[in-house]
Amino acid sequence: MTRVVGASSATLAVATPAQAFVLAGLIRLGTRRPVLVVTPTGAAADQLAHDLRVFSGGSEPTDAGPGRVEVFPAWETLPFERVSPDVSTMGRRLRLLWELGGPSGPSGPSGPGRPGPDVVVAPIKAVLQRLGPWRTAARPVVVAKGERVVVDELVVRLVSMGYRRESIVEHRGELAVRGGIVDVFPSTADEPVRLDLWGDEVDRLTRFDVADQRSIEDVGPVELFGCRELVTDEVTRRRAAELVGTAPWGRHQWERLSDGDQFDGMESWLPWLADSEELICDLLGDDAVIVLVEPRRVRDRAGELLDEESALADALASTWGLEAGDGAPRLHVPFDRLLTGTNAGVVSLVPSAEGPDVPSVESRGWEPILGDGAKLAAQVSTLAGAGYAVVLCSTTEGGAQRLSGILAEEGLTVPVAADATDLSAPGARIVVATVDRGFVLPGCRVAVLTESDVTGRHRPHRQARTRARPVDGFFDDLAPGSYVVHRQHGVARYGGMVTRTMGGSTRDYLLLEYRGGDRLYLPTDQIELLTPYAGGDSPTVSRLGGSEWQRTRSKACRRARGGRGAGRPLPEAPRGDRPRLRPRHPLAGRARVVVPLHRDLRPAPRHRRGQGRHGAAPAHGPAGLR
Repeated sequence: MTRVVGASSATLAVATPAQAFVLAGLIRLGTRRPVLVVTPTGAAADQLAHDLRVFSGGSEPTDAGPGRVEVFPAWETLPFERVSPDVSTMGRRLRLLWELGGPSGPSGPSGPGRPGPDVVVAPIKAVLQRLGPWRTAARPVVVAKGERVVVDELVVRLVSMGYRRESIVEHRGELAVRGGIVDVFPSTADEPVRLDLWGDEVDRLTRFDVADQRSIEDVGPVELFGCRELVTDEVTRRRAAELVGTAPWGRHQWERLSDGDQFDGMESWLPWLADSEELICDLLGDDAVIVLVEPRRVRDRAGELLDEESALADALASTWGLEAGDGAPRLHVPFDRLLTGTNAGVVSLVPSAEGPDVPSVESRGWEPILGDGAKLAAQVSTLAGAGYAVVLCSTTEGGAQRLSGILAEEGLTVPVAADATDLSAPGARIVVATVDRGFVLPGCRVAVLTESDVTGRHRPHRQARTRARPVDGFFDDLAPGSYVVHRQHGVARYGGMVTRTMGGSTRDYLLLEYRGGDRLYLPTDQIELLTPYAGGDSPTVSRLGGSEWQRTRSKACRRARGGRGAGRPLPEAPRGDRPRLRPRHPLAGRARVVVPLHRDLRPAPRHRRGQGRHGAAPAHGPAGLR
């Protein structure tokens, strides 16, 4: 590791389970800041950032302490999709961009006493995305107690940053004004704040509860970051006005942007409105370090992103009045552009050494335990006897006590410690911490065991992700009149791409035509629900909303099982479970099994007893008694 610390370019081989621990050690030994860690996916970025906070004792994103580890998220939306990313995602991105490239520099304070992050973890999708006019969008509004504020000017400024004015504040990106009280839900906060004004002076700043709208406690100075990464400033309006003549296919959107309107999905037009290709790496100074975690996977993922974006652009070209491959601007840049705009050092973490000259950190995993207390105690005792610092991690205090009890039953006493930041002392200890996977490092005599190593069950991700499916070939062959198969509704005829406005939001849809003249408008972000039809030349189009497709799927599944259930009658149910039918009933001799109707298929009641249509109890009696 000493060969890597301080080097301008280096490669280090370390197994995947120990990468977070080794990276935390490299960051602690080095002095170059900030450190940008690039991962292949967003899930890997979240997991790595969490483990780095555990191993380095870094601050949470909401804290302003030293060693803060932040995640620079990517947009949840697809390129060219007319849907805006989540408000919290854009707020977090703007705050990090301001702290890294604001007027005070990458390593200096960017707000009232808030230092910038030491470590930023980002997926390659976020790193390769063009930033746009972030210097205007990311500038925050800072409000402190005792300052003078003109309410009208404050509201105009917040609305230009993407905040919506409502009667009451309930969600991020909303503001409300009631006399001398201004409520704002910042895009980067978990709770809204309230500004109590005495005249034009801020008399009090508090957090308040969304449920009952009551103040909770006083807070210090508040930073209000924007809710949109694309703002309709003078430069954006002028560029949109030029596009009215040069790109008439988007005349409606260009006119709205040139007039200064803000609408859902306006961020999808950023590639046309931003001339520069500035990336987050370009904001790093010469003292920064860029760490590529498994660079081969990172490069492959970057190539997939560009291919998916090109396929989407070609599929949507017909709706824009353009030819496929007509050079529509892209939101992401190629991987080779990643390091061309910065002089920061580069460190590559690879899972295995690709040559004898590549330094490596020896590591191994734990032998399978799978709930066997004797195996667990034997491994812990052997490592502790060899002078290892053994740390057993449990996600809860109760789990830590149970783990200590299991080891005590095997004759091994392991205490529950408050923390395990000091790993220089040998011996075993149990701590309350959430780590993904455990490892053993013989070189530094450190061993970390997690609950997943003991139980064999890995901690689930925060949210379920749809299964990835290659779309390049599908988009190339998809043309109006082609047959496709919807996962839930069956075979349909593809009618082309259409643009519709629903609920005030304009989006692109895939038109699917079913039997009987029924039509289904499928949003482009749900393209994974479709597969090309691979049957005969003239398929039978399904009926939308019928049970025919479900029966077809059931028959196909039985045929796919071959001899395991294909064409066989259902097994007989126990005699006590058969329905009680009279002997002369015409169905008496055919009872085989009772298949209950799934509860999700039964129509839900409109409202519960004693409640109104929207779940609220109906009011009775005089208003004063309600």
